[in-house]
Amino acid sequence: MTAETALKLGEPGYAGDDHVLPFQVEGLDVRGRAVQLGPMLDTILGRHDYPAPVARLLAEAIALTVLLGTSLKFEGKLIVQTKGDGPVDLLVADFSAPQDVRAYARFDQEALDAAIAAGATEPHELLGKGILAFTIDQGAHMQRYQGIVPLDGHTLEEIAGVYFRQSEQIPTKVRLGVAELYDRDADGKARHRWRAGGMVAQFLPQSPERMRQADLPGGDGDEAGHKIDDDDHWAEAKAMVETIDADELTDPNVGTERLLFRLFHERGVRVYPPQQVFDRCSCSREKLKGVLAALSAEEIAHTADEKGEIAVTCEFCSTTYRFEAAEVLPQ
Repeated sequence: MTAETALKLGEPGYAGDDHVLPFQVEGLDVRGRAVQLGPMLDTILGRHDYPAPVARLLAEAIALTVLLGTSLKFEGKLIVQTKGDGPVDLLVADFSAPQDVRAYARFDQEALDAAIAAGATEPHELLGKGILAFTIDQGAHMQRYQGIVPLDGHTLEEIAGVYFRQSEQIPTKVRLGVAELYDRDADGKARHRWRAGGMVAQFLPQSPERMRQADLPGGDGDEAGHKIDDDDHWAEAKAMVETIDADELTDPNVGTERLLFRLFHERGVRVYPPQQVFDRCSCSREKLKGVLAALSAEEIAHTADEKGEIAVTCEFCSTTYRFEAAEVLPQ
């Protein structure tokens, strides 16, 4: 692409894959973020060769995490995690601000095979009963914040919606989508790729009383009886976001800019510079050595193989680190 034909901010395709695009719809008092994940997501999922139902769940968790994590204003960490009693008992997506992502899923192969055979592969069937937790870690000497909600919904999108309704003061709408693409590469070889997309829209009017959430059932409500769903701007914005198809969220020929234009062009949508996200793990030999050094001599002896070596594999990036038992024994 030449300098004369280079895309500019706001033009379809400028953000591209693996870039979170902040946006604002001034006519509706809405701000948000949108993303399409391609190569980065494919690398994370391919590294573990997850079964398709598991890969789909983890892809949604990653999309949700990067949408929320890129809004952090400090160099901390956002961890989105599910724990349930279903075949996929654990999902973890970890975002280290400003741009690093890692993720993994844990599942019971036998239970998963049974679920697939029974056609029980909807997200709520795979996750089972449990919790969704959002943890914000601002680093050393700072208290962690954690919000937890039950796995109450048929999809991760619905469950995240429950969290925002119960735990946040800002009215929020979330949309997530995942797709598998089958095509051919430049050499004509068949290939399989994962894609994911998502959008988070939030109602942020200048007048604070306009963004009050509806009172919980049985509550007294505010004096004016104001409910956020009664606000025409937020009702319109939510209705627009709800019209998005999963195909639009993931289609590389649509892209985030074109999707935002389709939704909000009549109201005027403004986009800001996109933020790229990367598949980067925070594990290191030094960190793992510190973990092993905290074990007792007996535990180290039990962990070491017949050669006196200890192998530790990172659950996130699958990197294996090897240590001599002698180098981690308590002094």
